[in-house]
Amino acid sequence: MESVTPSSFQSSHAPWHSGIPTYIYAVVFSSFCVVMGLLWDIMWHMSIGRDGLFAPPHMVIYVGAVVSGLFSAYQILNLTFAKNHAGRAGAIPFWGIFYGSLGAMFCVWGALAMLTSAPFDDWWHNTYGLDVQILTPPHTVLAIGIMTVQFGAIVGVLALQNQYRNPVDSLVHRMQQSTSLTAGDNRRATRLKWLFAIAAGLLLTMLYTLLSESMGMRESHESAYYATAAIIFPFYLLAVGRASLLRWPITTIAGVYMLGMLVPSWVIQNFPATPRLGPVLNPITHYQPFVFPLLLVIPAFIVDWLMHRFDIPDTDGRKLNDWLLAGVYGIAFMIVLLAVQWPFGEFLQTSPFARNGFFLSYSWTYNSPPEWEYRYAFSPWNTQPAADFWIGFGKALIYATLSARVGLFWGNWMKRVVR
Repeated sequence: MESVTPSSFQSSHAPWHSGIPTYIYAVVFSSFCVVMGLLWDIMWHMSIGRDGLFAPPHMVIYVGAVVSGLFSAYQILNLTFAKNHAGRAGAIPFWGIFYGSLGAMFCVWGALAMLTSAPFDDWWHNTYGLDVQILTPPHTVLAIGIMTVQFGAIVGVLALQNQYRNPVDSLVHRMQQSTSLTAGDNRRATRLKWLFAIAAGLLLTMLYTLLSESMGMRESHESAYYATAAIIFPFYLLAVGRASLLRWPITTIAGVYMLGMLVPSWVIQNFPATPRLGPVLNPITHYQPFVFPLLLVIPAFIVDWLMHRFDIPDTDGRKLNDWLLAGVYGIAFMIVLLAVQWPFGEFLQTSPFARNGFFLSYSWTYNSPPEWEYRYAFSPWNTQPAADFWIGFGKALIYATLSARVGLFWGNWMKRVVR
């Protein structure tokens, strides 16, 4: 990514204080739609079973794809064909014809993938029946499209948010001398910080949804559960944490993720639903909620606290090497996650106090026998000897360090996105 100079900064964002483009709001809204539609679709499959191309949850997903694609395509076409467009100099050319922001391009490509997956998914259901897992081939195409749209929303917000970041603060200070920032400019900067947190939290919700089959409460006493968490979460959380301008970015993004997972289940479980596909082994009358998410907000808070101590230069302008930071952050994240998630997973799985509309552990699909002996107990295949667990968890600490290092590297790139 190119370095930012006063001339390139002014040309790519002039006028830099003119407002947040409508397409930025549109693509963040699209990210919200596709995540809510996807969670609703999972609960639909748990409770009703039979669906079609135009099932209500699918329509919510399609709305997200269409809004993202249309608004981003308009932004690209406007930059391409409008004569003397002020943003052309800062746009990215592609195919030798079109000009657009990096975020808009990702959103268009993601929307096309999502809409392509729709007839594929309909054919798959008609041919093979009900899905038995989340990542079927058509769902994989859909997931790639969704995450591309969500990443496009993140990049689109970053290109604007990074106007307010060091090392261009000296440039911004000089601009303040001549144009003076207004209260509206400060509100705009705050709005961009929160748009980034929302977009990043929604993508985190999507990532966990894809991992949920191997990271549910039943797997919380397996080392593989923590190895999976070590590979994915330090990378992602540290990348977006380093890129964000919020004071407590990782905690905030983890909070958005938890709300994004919980609110749809808390709401939809109150609506009636009856199975439409056999065999019906559990005759339910209402939607069955999805899973209670990981308590990521707690290890996220610890990592934020550590970043406040170690991720800023000292009085001599020095800070810890990123490899050392990766070790500190990754290991701390995993130790806190284990301390929190092991007992919480046991609570969700075994405690009668978790079988309610808040903790959601009562949820049971219509085609699962309600009297199954391991419904509220850990099965033998979900536990392992202590020695095996600790060997596996030790490997997870190594994975977390490597994952954190890649996340810090990726976060450095995200801090330099300017178009």
